[in-house]
Amino acid sequence: MDTSLFVFINQGLQNSFLDYLMPLISRKWYLFVIAVAIISAMKDRKKGIMVFVLCLIAAAVADGGGNVLKHLIARPRPCLVLESVRLVGSGCGGSFSLPSNHALIAFTVAAVFSHFFRRAIVPMFLIAGLVALSRVYIGVHYPSDVLASAALGGVTAGCILFLYKWSTERYKEKPDTTVMIISLLALTLFRYYYLVTGPVGLGPDEAQYWDWSRRLDLSYYSKGPVIAYLIAASTWLTGDTVYGVRFFAPLLLLLGSVFIYRLTMELYHDTRKATAAALVFQITPLFAVFGVIMTIDAPFIFFWILSLYLFWKAVSGQKPEDKSLRSYEDENLSASQPLNFSTSRPDTLQRASHASKRYWYLLGLAVGLGLLTKYTMAFFYLCAFLFIVTSKDHRSQLKTPGPYLAFLLSLVVFSPVLIWNAGHDWVTFKHTAGQTHIAEGLRISIKDFFEFIGSQIGVLSPLLFFAVMIGAIRNYVNRQSSIVNRYLFWFWAPVLVFFVLKSLQAKVQANWAMFAYIAVFIAFADFFYSKTHKKWEKIFVTVALCLAFFQTAAAHYPKILNLPVKMDPSSRLRGWVELGIKTGEVYNSMLSSGSSEVFIFSDKYQVAGELAFYTPGQPYTYCVNLGRRMNQYDIWGGFDRLLGQDAIFVTIGEGDMPEALEKAFESHEKESFTVKEGDRILRQYSIFRSYDFKGLEPRKTESY
Repeated sequence: MDTSLFVFINQGLQNSFLDYLMPLISRKWYLFVIAVAIISAMKDRKKGIMVFVLCLIAAAVADGGGNVLKHLIARPRPCLVLESVRLVGSGCGGSFSLPSNHALIAFTVAAVFSHFFRRAIVPMFLIAGLVALSRVYIGVHYPSDVLASAALGGVTAGCILFLYKWSTERYKEKPDTTVMIISLLALTLFRYYYLVTGPVGLGPDEAQYWDWSRRLDLSYYSKGPVIAYLIAASTWLTGDTVYGVRFFAPLLLLLGSVFIYRLTMELYHDTRKATAAALVFQITPLFAVFGVIMTIDAPFIFFWILSLYLFWKAVSGQKPEDKSLRSYEDENLSASQPLNFSTSRPDTLQRASHASKRYWYLLGLAVGLGLLTKYTMAFFYLCAFLFIVTSKDHRSQLKTPGPYLAFLLSLVVFSPVLIWNAGHDWVTFKHTAGQTHIAEGLRISIKDFFEFIGSQIGVLSPLLFFAVMIGAIRNYVNRQSSIVNRYLFWFWAPVLVFFVLKSLQAKVQANWAMFAYIAVFIAFADFFYSKTHKKWEKIFVTVALCLAFFQTAAAHYPKILNLPVKMDPSSRLRGWVELGIKTGEVYNSMLSSGSSEVFIFSDKYQVAGELAFYTPGQPYTYCVNLGRRMNQYDIWGGFDRLLGQDAIFVTIGEGDMPEALEKAFESHEKESFTVKEGDRILRQYSIFRSYDFKGLEPRKTESY
């Protein structure tokens, strides 16, 4: 039925007039829409501008949603599968068939515009119908594609109009939170769109964690198990794809902002400050990347934020159902004044000093999960302890069971790592010691110090770094008597001081101190909205935020910047798809040439992980130790089970087969492979077809 109707429209209606008109409508339909819109809105220009902007937003949502559905449904166009299809005035197109984005956008815009200008209903939907018909006539979509797109356009328009009505009504009462909700919704939807259509593939760490998720365990060589279990859950739901691996990343970043908002409200009871802190977190390059990349930092930063919120709830002793306490605060505090226990009435002070056990239990669980994600979570113990012992209003907490219950529960949650390490020679602790350069002893490295400072300025965005740091410092200096400002101070100052001092001794990675900036953002928001600032200060902050936003936006599409490969951090995420395809071709060639079994391996875990993900069939891969640092592939091993098989050895760069591997195979053949982007070389590989594996002497681990 669908095919027959397609053939009738594409071929049965053929005539010279339609051959001219249909391609014109398909390519330039928006000009007809604009003409109708201008004529319809001439009598009410202000309303017309508002509707025009809303239609642009609706079109962007429809286009993004359509692209996501195209990749998920992956229906081929009729011109790719049917014979004798007439392609009128265009090629077949490089994307999938369902939905038709032309029809989807046309019907979405028609429905939105017609909602406000009723007299435009007939011409708008007539144009949309002609757009849908034109896509079938020129041979690039089935009739069912455009019919489904029309229905989807109606649904999209309905959602846009509902959000518009809801947000305009809510904005009158709660402008700040309305802006935050709409912003978070838009950013999260964009990130899911980006996961499906974005230009970068899995990075080496992501590929490695995905490989872990195929072999679930209590822990792993360098990290706890949370990242593997999250990826295992998401790929079980959505498949072993880039989208599947990164599925939880946008959600974790969204929840991070939600709890930053809630924590800031608990501290300051000011929606402006809470909204500002939540949105600064979203647009800062350092954190925004974890909305589209699924490394351990995505869940780790969420658990850190959650723990900050729960710890404040625990030490402040506020229960959600404690309405008398909340009403007392409302009567005695202004909207921007933080809770000060020293001025509370005696019964309030007593309740505040005996925190809800529920929050202590939840805190222990959150900290434990954070430790299972990234061991840097241990800083939470230090920061929390420093806050309690330096706050005379909270020292009494140390005489209650709450903190100790939370601490013990966090260790229980963390125990799988200890159990696993007990059976693996405590390799995680050896690795961590190696990463922190403890064995190097006391030394001074000015180079590492300035590299760390420069990295912090870079990952936060230059102007924003100085804005938030100056704001946080001045906020503490000017209002040291405030309990909440001291609370925030102890969760950013010790961390940054530690890593600054550490950078004088050894190299510190740019993301190691990232969790300190959560408290910095909240302190900055309080400082900015707690006093009247000079005009130049407001301009500086505005420019800093805009620069950070545009830096973050550009980072999502690195080709816009056209940076040299060595200066482009995102280059690490590209070039692996091509390697996987090439390795698959070599694999099939070896099988067709007589090899019965072929295994794939590398000398680097980064390459082994990427090959496991991108080689067709996603085979299990191996990583040989030729004198490198230990990694998870060494623990899995497996080379002893591969005797007599042929293999494909892949390494980065142009070079000969390592001597140890030459002896391990009867013979080998080398093939060079270069991945280019335009005329620039992204990466070079050496691929060795290796025959008759004779075994390899196990190599003692030299470093962790």
